[in-house]
Amino acid sequence: MNVLKFGGTSVANAQNISKVIEIVTKKSQNNKLIVVVSALSGITDLLLLASNTAAKKDKNYSKQLNLIKTKHLEVVEALITSDKKNDLVVILDEELEQLKTLLDGCFLLGELTPRTLDIILSFGELLSSQIIAVALEKKIPSSLFKDSREIIKTNANFGKATVDFKITNTLIQNYFKDVEAAVVLLPGFIASSINGNTTTLGRGGSDYTASILAAAVNAFSLEIWTDVNGMFTANPKIVKQAQPIASISYQEAMELSHFGAKVLYPPTIQPVLNSNIPIWIKNTFEPEAFGTLISNDSKTNGNPIKGISHIESIALITIEGSGMIGVSGSSKRLFETLSNHKINVIFITQASSEHSICIGIQNQDAEEAKLAIDTTFEIEIAQNKIEACVVEKDLCIVALVGENMKNHQGLSGKMFSTLGKNNVNIRAIAQGASERNISVVIAKKDVQKALNTLHERFFEDNTKQLNLFVMGVGNVGEKFIDQIYQQKKFLKENLKLNLRVIALSNSRNMYFDEEGIALKDWKQLLNEGEKADRNEFITKTKTCNYRNSIFVDITANNEVATIYDQFLTDNIAVVTCNKIAASSQYDNYKNLKNLSRKFNAPFLFETNVGAGLPIIDTLKHLIVSGDKVHKIQAVLSGSLNFIFNNFSESYSFHDVVKEAGIQGFTEPDPKIDLSGIDVARKILILIRESGYKMEIEDIINNSFLPEECMLTSNNEDFFASLIKHTSHFENLLAQAKAKSSRLKFVATFENGKASVGLEFIPSDSPFYNLEGKDNIVQFYTDRYVDQPLLIKGAGAGAAVTASGIFADVIRIGNV
Repeated sequence: MNVLKFGGTSVANAQNISKVIEIVTKKSQNNKLIVVVSALSGITDLLLLASNTAAKKDKNYSKQLNLIKTKHLEVVEALITSDKKNDLVVILDEELEQLKTLLDGCFLLGELTPRTLDIILSFGELLSSQIIAVALEKKIPSSLFKDSREIIKTNANFGKATVDFKITNTLIQNYFKDVEAAVVLLPGFIASSINGNTTTLGRGGSDYTASILAAAVNAFSLEIWTDVNGMFTANPKIVKQAQPIASISYQEAMELSHFGAKVLYPPTIQPVLNSNIPIWIKNTFEPEAFGTLISNDSKTNGNPIKGISHIESIALITIEGSGMIGVSGSSKRLFETLSNHKINVIFITQASSEHSICIGIQNQDAEEAKLAIDTTFEIEIAQNKIEACVVEKDLCIVALVGENMKNHQGLSGKMFSTLGKNNVNIRAIAQGASERNISVVIAKKDVQKALNTLHERFFEDNTKQLNLFVMGVGNVGEKFIDQIYQQKKFLKENLKLNLRVIALSNSRNMYFDEEGIALKDWKQLLNEGEKADRNEFITKTKTCNYRNSIFVDITANNEVATIYDQFLTDNIAVVTCNKIAASSQYDNYKNLKNLSRKFNAPFLFETNVGAGLPIIDTLKHLIVSGDKVHKIQAVLSGSLNFIFNNFSESYSFHDVVKEAGIQGFTEPDPKIDLSGIDVARKILILIRESGYKMEIEDIINNSFLPEECMLTSNNEDFFASLIKHTSHFENLLAQAKAKSSRLKFVATFENGKASVGLEFIPSDSPFYNLEGKDNIVQFYTDRYVDQPLLIKGAGAGAAVTASGIFADVIRIGNV
């Protein structure tokens, strides 16, 4: 004999019930079946709502009652076509009339007792099971309906009654001993006390009903039919990459269900455990899917972790004080107090010094628990031997579960380091002696990040998901997105990095997709997005609270550069080609670097100097390895190098600057490049990264532009001034030619002083043959004394800048 249980979603409507009947019919051909069904989906909640509404003397309970009636009659109308429909409707009307009487009583008395609530809630399963029984009888004439209350007996603890197994097993065995029917259908969740009062087995108790029956008849197997393909490695609604677990032990399943895996009601396993009856978790809507097998034989694929689960809405209560050290009975008094108030303890941890005890309970029990504990220890609190207990709400418990965890070293370390890298603060830790689970208490807001991070670490072949929030999609930004789109598959297969762009923003619009933006359509999606709002962008990015989040600034905007600290303090990495932040006041620069270290959020700005060239990265390695920089000489402006390399007698300075802008080598305001401020910022960044303190004002800027050009307020006037001063630029070119030199805008740092300016470069200088938009940097250090370390290559252009940003993102992924 097999026992099958179908949950609320499986019997949500006539269509789903038809699928259930198909499954039952097929399985009844090989074995006799016991079938347990839940209430129609949502009905138990409606019954609870109607009960509480009535007890508050709110007449709206009648509307909720009518909705309950309508839902059931709709199922009857769609499902039952036999001549028994009228008889069934009569039975349902009688049941619903009794329900109405009970609710009317709650309304008149203005109260709802646990005993009355049990009776009211029982109608969900009673109504659904009688409807399904009639529909099943047409398909399988030898099927029967049996009221569970007649054969499952409990104590009178209304709300979550305790089963009397001695009486119950005898009643079940005696009943099924003489039953010839192919299928016996029973309502789950409900039972009765010894004196005949209706009781319930706790929310989710239909699983428990099925398990009680399976153990009593020594069933071949127990099948729990639901709406998912088994138990998952994590909650698939939160962790999209979660996978069904093919095989799991009873103990592992109990741990996962205790820690919130809602596919299985925790007490379900206990009745079948001793008889070694296997439990199958199956999907009503994909009956051919393998599902999950729960048994004594838990097969493993080498991963000691079977699943990650969590419990939400937890409160942590801490009681501590010197008066607990060495005093026997403190723990007994604490737990006895909670037991007397029927407060369930979910989590316990105690310091070895006995100085403190931490317990986790449901949020709704927190205030009652605090009052009870403080009352119990009021003498010790008054004597300052123990402090009044501290309550922290809105927490979650996250647990790693696996039978073989005890045989693998370092799992705790991996768990804690993974959470720590993503700035998930652990409030408490517990690990049983069996080492079957490691549990941590964290803030509720971090649960999604924690579950995804841990799942990524333990189940996804170490594939790391990077979530990008991109501001600025001009020339460089567009190239950056195109590069991600082209390389996405390669990165996942070869570097185990999964890049998702969650948000895009330009000056007009912004667009968010928490599942990741479809990059082939990003332009259209952004155009259809909401109005750009920097503060809202920050808020939404923080609200997502994804692991490995990266804010990517591809603007030259001063205001954007001022918001980096808001991301770093929330463990969101910052990658930027915007030079303003790293070249701002030294205290701000240092603050950003300190925040990066404190909150474990990388702050990378490789493209601030040399676009895609690895200048800053190379410099960092020099400093970290103990080298010291004494002198820097560099041509750091690809735009200025392009301009002076192409400036000639036949190609005017004005025209070359125009062309540089068209090709994307200059900022939208070319004066930023030509004034030398851009180069000053770059050398300042290199000086600071070399370990020196310097402000932008300390750098001497020997500008080659006439003052009138510098004083213009818009591009039109600026270009007009370049034409006006043509002779000035032609004179510079003539001087260079006369000296057999080339014009280069050079940045220099030596002996604690820095300057930038146009220089005449002789033919024997390594700067002389610098072509196109190339940059070059020479570092003179303790190790590179006579021959400097030289880095040379393209230092401007949308594609190379985008590749530099991309490289910074990859650096974060490889951390």
